[in-house]
Amino acid sequence: MTNLYAFIVPARLVHLSAVDVVIVVFYFALVLAIGFYLRGRANTGEDFFMAGREMTAWVAGLSFLSANLGALELMGWAGSAYQYGILATHWYWIGAIPAMLFLALVMMPFYYISKTHSVPGYLKLRFGEPARAVSAVSFAFMTVLMSGVNMFAMAKVMQIVLGWDINFSIWVSSLTVAVYVTLGGLRSAIFNEVLQFFLIWAGALLIPILGLYEAGGWTNLKLQIAQRASDQYVHLWSGLGSFTDNPMGINWIGIVFGLAAVISMGYWTTDFLVVQRILAAKDIRSAEMAPIIGAGFKMFVPLIVILPGLLGLAVLPMKLVPESVAAATGMHSYNDVLPLMLARYCGPGLLGLGITALIAGFMSGMAGNVSAFTTVWTYDIYRPLINSKGTDHHYVNMGRWTTVIGVLISVGTAYLVMQFASIMDYVQALFSFFIAPLFGTVILGMLWKRATGPGGFLGLLCGTLSSIGMWAWVKADPSALRYVALSPHAKALAQDMFQALWSFLVCVIVTVVVSLATKPKTDAELTGLVYGLTTVPSVGDIPVYQKPVFWAGVVALVFLILNILFW
Repeated sequence: MTNLYAFIVPARLVHLSAVDVVIVVFYFALVLAIGFYLRGRANTGEDFFMAGREMTAWVAGLSFLSANLGALELMGWAGSAYQYGILATHWYWIGAIPAMLFLALVMMPFYYISKTHSVPGYLKLRFGEPARAVSAVSFAFMTVLMSGVNMFAMAKVMQIVLGWDINFSIWVSSLTVAVYVTLGGLRSAIFNEVLQFFLIWAGALLIPILGLYEAGGWTNLKLQIAQRASDQYVHLWSGLGSFTDNPMGINWIGIVFGLAAVISMGYWTTDFLVVQRILAAKDIRSAEMAPIIGAGFKMFVPLIVILPGLLGLAVLPMKLVPESVAAATGMHSYNDVLPLMLARYCGPGLLGLGITALIAGFMSGMAGNVSAFTTVWTYDIYRPLINSKGTDHHYVNMGRWTTVIGVLISVGTAYLVMQFASIMDYVQALFSFFIAPLFGTVILGMLWKRATGPGGFLGLLCGTLSSIGMWAWVKADPSALRYVALSPHAKALAQDMFQALWSFLVCVIVTVVVSLATKPKTDAELTGLVYGLTTVPSVGDIPVYQKPVFWAGVVALVFLILNILFW
């Protein structure tokens, strides 16, 4: 194993001025103040774990999006844009928008009217305890790992940009998140995520604005990228006819079916990290509008994530390299492109705002994972499997302690991350292990009343094991990738997309076969859990322009236009 810090770290890129330090310190003080202020409004389980279910559509929607703007978004996809070009935008457009609209109009009513605290909670109602246990344990494991990755990424940025000690960065951020989530529960996490949403945009927009000015506009930027890399780095779809015509080594089948139809649908509709924010909405209209609002803003996130990576391709004097090469040589890796661009453009004051935006993004991602872990542990592991007779006050206290424990586990994970040069490969693999088959189980449960408890449990289990098996097969024999991704020219990301697609199909096939061989629940038992047996609540008699379906249509139209413009 290669230690990521077993090399000479480049000299710090910038030094904070007094005004920059004041901005950063003020941010930490503000998020802690929010936690203390909301402490008195987190005394019951409904308040601590679900924010009292009183969030407006805008608050829930912005929190829904902000919870996804963590380290993997800000650093990881900026680095991927440098490595793969504008193709990385697929993870924001076709890999997000259709799924968010599907969540709003199809799946959200079921989650909301069942009053479940979590997605595993829905599986318990629909399929029984075994299916809930499998999904809860796997999700809890995935969230603390992702939280640790957020910590690691932030600490690395602080070390590269400011020369801060990595241990100092990890502990300051983790203790801050632990305090405000422990005090105010999900409500505190949500309000801080909304604050962090605006901070991220205010700080991160500096790079694309100043970068486009230096590059001479979008047209000149495309010419510079074509000269330094390839013309295919600035086209979304035209190079996806085959695995060899684009820098990502993937084709349109992997993007449309692996990413959009399986991974994206699975993440945005079943990953409790983001769904939890919508479940806190005050009514059914707010619950449906929140993902639509999130989708509207999501379409423009590439401005602050993908565009900095493309600008790095054109204007940075040095060539960035893969993480493993950087670890051995001391050069800057792809993942360093965002802090490098920040250091290039931001002076005193602006630098403090930019650094605060990065910290806000990392802490937002970390807090989202920790609060989701706390709820799933308390309601889907501890209460049903360990202590089912506790009082509401007891479960709130368990939630507070679990928040602290979850943060400490995440700190341990952050230190574990340092031991692996290719940790992002493992994170993406975990994502395809658990999210893709979970989507198959949930969607069959909602749309097919014949699906049974044994079918849901065995389908989820077999889908997860098949994905792990394919990953292990390729790790043991890299040439096996040609069978998983259907091409000898496929690359790593293609493996993730096709691996997810196959595991989804395995889950669906096993669920269908086992369900047809076992006894289903009665219609009465499935009322409120399956389409066709449930009266979906109406958003009320309101003008057309206030209905969620109208705004979903507007977002879908803009989405289509953007894909055509950047074809």
